[in-house]
Amino acid sequence: MKQLLANLAGACSAGHLRVRTVARLCSGTPPMKRRSNCGKSLSGVLLLGVWLASNVAAGQNLFMADWGTSSIYQFTPSGTRSTFAAGLNGPNGLAFDALGNLFATDSNSGNIYEFAPNGTRSTFASGLSFPRGLAFDSNGNLFEADTNSGNIYKFTPSGVRSTFASGIQQPEFLALDARGNLFVSDFRTNSIFEFTPSGGSSTFASGLDGADGLAFDSNGNLFEADIYSDTIYKFTPNGTRSTFATGLYYPRDLAFDKNGNLFVTNCEPGYASIDEFTPTGSQSVFASGLSNPEGVALAPLPEPSTLALLAAGAVGLGSYGWRRWRKRQFAAEETDDAPIVLAFPVSSSPQSELKRQAA
Repeated sequence: MKQLLANLAGACSAGHLRVRTVARLCSGTPPMKRRSNCGKSLSGVLLLGVWLASNVAAGQNLFMADWGTSSIYQFTPSGTRSTFAAGLNGPNGLAFDALGNLFATDSNSGNIYEFAPNGTRSTFASGLSFPRGLAFDSNGNLFEADTNSGNIYKFTPSGVRSTFASGIQQPEFLALDARGNLFVSDFRTNSIFEFTPSGGSSTFASGLDGADGLAFDSNGNLFEADIYSDTIYKFTPNGTRSTFATGLYYPRDLAFDKNGNLFVTNCEPGYASIDEFTPTGSQSVFASGLSNPEGVALAPLPEPSTLALLAAGAVGLGSYGWRRWRKRQFAAEETDDAPIVLAFPVSSSPQSELKRQAA
């Protein structure tokens, strides 16, 4: 509960949520009418909890490493750009941990940097050989594709390094499926390799043309940026390949947001941009005027666990309040004014949602 309140407070302070109370919305009306409206409002908490969980998650910011400007840019959901970090030396792959810290490979310096949500930078790992793709597993371990050494390194949350796999000719980008299997694109052999959590390897796909960025959708399908064919391929969990999109400009990296939209960086000079694809494949330009976009990642805000707890709490609160109202019929007036705390996205109107339930 303390962590939930801390997460909720953080979301409020960041401007993602605001807090209201049912008692405030019900005040100023006669007791009998207030009882009726508050009872109906309580029944609406269930729908509002689910509505909250589905809408707050839409506010993800997108982060992109731009090799040409040695910077990492941050984009709001509407596409407004700001500089998150500058002065790097070949920023490349990006990945967020569960706490919202951003990890970035700095290829030319051989480092992995960790950025706190406020942008404070620290060195997480050094002495690597052209580090590129990054991916976190469910235990908070970080995997890194070390391109020039042909290794995949695994880092514990405290930074202890071990070799997870070796002998890959040119590992580029990484992605983990829901079962913890690691997928690695090998640019030189035009293949995608699959590694089990214990390190067993197999070839998942071959015959590609510049295998690069990888990302999984919520259904377990793997998407691959095929840079030289200017194509995005989609692979079902059993490896069946289909063409998702064509006509891109050296697609480099991929990332899905929580709504299933796919973001793709195009790194061809003169066409450097980020494209957005809806789940049905409709394409639009999310950002343009870039220099040399590489890795891309979506910030995990708010945390899924927080959303689930908020929704579950709203469900339980609504059910409890409704049963109590029916049992006691608000016999005690003080029951009417007991505040019920709700959280709403900043763009919402809680009054309109509750009025709709009371109608």
